[in-house]
Amino acid sequence: MTIHAQALLFDNDGTLVSSLASVERCWARWAAEYGITAEEFGRVALHGRPAVEIVADLLPAAVVPEAVARVEQLEVEDVPNGGVRLLPGTSEFLAGLPAECWAVVTSATRRLAEARLDAVGILPKTLVCADDITRGKPDPEPYLLAARLLGVDPARCVVFEDAPAGLRAGRAAGMTTVALATTHRAEELDADLVVRDLSALSVLVTDAGVEISVRD
Repeated sequence: MTIHAQALLFDNDGTLVSSLASVERCWARWAAEYGITAEEFGRVALHGRPAVEIVADLLPAAVVPEAVARVEQLEVEDVPNGGVRLLPGTSEFLAGLPAECWAVVTSATRRLAEARLDAVGILPKTLVCADDITRGKPDPEPYLLAARLLGVDPARCVVFEDAPAGLRAGRAAGMTTVALATTHRAEELDADLVVRDLSALSVLVTDAGVEISVRD
């Protein structure tokens, strides 16, 4: 299978990098600080959603801004402590792409996203974060904004995601979706193409755009 596109839009955590252990550490500490039980926390969808939405599901509105700032601080401080690592295939895949044809689209705040990306040497020219949008994934707004910033028709964009919420956002934006089975089982992911991670794919830049193929 070969996918033709003009722009590639990547989720960050679970797609390009993994900070799962850090997320679990920091959110567990945060929940304890705010008196949230494991049962209460377990009922809330965590992965692939902006922190402000997660916090709003758990705490009164008046406390949300302070609580969001606190969990962001915990996660930023955890980055140097092994809080982030590259996933297989990320460096090789991105190395073959012109800077103007790809973007990172993450549910993290800009401060946190830049800390994680900088730690592993990823420097996207275009970065869409929670700070830039009003509705997070699974709403299509983040991916539509990235397409607009790159000047590309959404129908000519490919979304790379590991989370069901992000894949729903990509489909709602009218984009081709590629799911990476890094944090969910393949059968849980609804996408045009499902692979284990970016190492399963090859990329070729042509005059017409970008061709993405599954490696033999």
